[in-house]
Amino acid sequence: MTIGVILVATVIFLCILADKFSNRFGMPTLILFMFIGMLFGSDGIVKIPFDDYHMTEYVCSSALIFIMFYGGFNTKWSLAKPVAVKAVCLSTLGVVITAGVTALLCYLFLHFSLEESFLIGAVLSSTDAASVFSILRQKKLNLKYGTASLLEVESGSNDPMSYMLTVIGIGLIGAGNSGNILYHIFSQMVFGSAVGIILALTAIFLLTKTKLVSNGLDTIFMIAMVLLCYGISDVIGGNQYLSVYFMGILIGNSRIQNKNVLIPFFDGITSLAQILIFFLLGLLSQPHRMPSILLPAIAIVIFLTLAARPIAVFLLLRPFHCTTKQCILISWAGLRGAASSVFAIMVIASEASISYDLFHIVFTVSLFSVAIQGTLLPWAAAKLDMVDEKADVRKTFNDYQEESAITLMRMYIPPGHNWQNKAIKDVCMPTGSLALMIKRNKGTIIPKGDTIILPDDNVILSVPSYEPSDREKLEEIHIDKTHSWCNKTIAELNLPANELIALIIRGEEHLIPDGKTVIYENDVVVTYQ
Repeated sequence: MTIGVILVATVIFLCILADKFSNRFGMPTLILFMFIGMLFGSDGIVKIPFDDYHMTEYVCSSALIFIMFYGGFNTKWSLAKPVAVKAVCLSTLGVVITAGVTALLCYLFLHFSLEESFLIGAVLSSTDAASVFSILRQKKLNLKYGTASLLEVESGSNDPMSYMLTVIGIGLIGAGNSGNILYHIFSQMVFGSAVGIILALTAIFLLTKTKLVSNGLDTIFMIAMVLLCYGISDVIGGNQYLSVYFMGILIGNSRIQNKNVLIPFFDGITSLAQILIFFLLGLLSQPHRMPSILLPAIAIVIFLTLAARPIAVFLLLRPFHCTTKQCILISWAGLRGAASSVFAIMVIASEASISYDLFHIVFTVSLFSVAIQGTLLPWAAAKLDMVDEKADVRKTFNDYQEESAITLMRMYIPPGHNWQNKAIKDVCMPTGSLALMIKRNKGTIIPKGDTIILPDDNVILSVPSYEPSDREKLEEIHIDKTHSWCNKTIAELNLPANELIALIIRGEEHLIPDGKTVIYENDVVVTYQ
């Protein structure tokens, strides 16, 4: 028992070190977790004999639930909303098209049976949220045209469709009860969505309108709600992954208290879940079996990367007038990873009779996908001129916080101002503020206590940043030409009594608005509630 505990701790420490040094290796962190698992596996250095697919399915499925929940919880809906329709098309129809094209190519070129081809297409049809989130954040890769948010929503929401296709595939191959496929699709989508929405609203009500959950127990309550959501959805025939994802989005974008506690907690839980999944996948793999499946695995990587994924992306996104460069980058960002391998394990645990080594094919495909596509994703984005240097990808997540603890404020001193012709030391400044510089004509003065402030000076102050309470909210709204506020004055907006437009960011300008200020296209409006 003690040796086992030491071994687990050692694995976690190694994964933490892998995360620390992943940038030096030039590859995504998650693939290093796989390699650590392989080192501990039966073909590795430690040589732990491990081939329990049933236990791996249970553990990885449980871990994937929390990854799905936090994927929704940490998605900032205000930025994801403009691309939500495109993302949902990719996560539903895109998954079906990807699965269909992959299955057809496997049937025609690899000569798998039709049922087996459908099964491998279903298992590999979704992109991996953990891999996409990890690379975008690790590389601080923000993309033009809302592409980062599109990829986040798509990768976070397409596992339910892939899971449903996999269950249908298991039934078609004779290892499960496929039943009425149309009813199965209906129950998975409708019941799964309903459970997630109902339990999310229940959780929000309990956290905001009652005192049932004591301070300090918010994290335990949320874990219980995630597990309850998964269990109820499973019992009534809904899609468990869809349920927890919907619940995550609704709760994460609500005004619940102690969200600043929940975010780092679930960030840690999700990191541990990712380590667990990728390590177990590496531990379960047997590299000596990979040479026999290497050629079909490479063929499937080519099918997915150069045919199935691009066909789905171009068919669905070109009608939305997405540029060719954007479609190419989204196609390249279709990483396969943990979810596909978990679904492959689920197939094997169901004792489906298949003629090929499904797990090692999917594992090898995921390895190639994360290693090659994931590593080259920043390079591809730069080559396609899709990197947005002026934006921070972290702002697309709910856990984003400004790093600076101070805020700079410009004070213009018009003629007649009560600071005019006074020394810095003699004026009454806001508590905790400091005069950093004075902009005078075209020059900059670093002031001292005896520096005199003149008319038309711009005094730059550093002031303590304000940390809003849990019930207060600052939100950035990006104005496009279709927005209802575009080309209107603030007085015309009929804002609620508790909402204020605090700032308008227009290019390099930061404007303090009044009722006559007109909001234009491409403005960023900061509201306070």
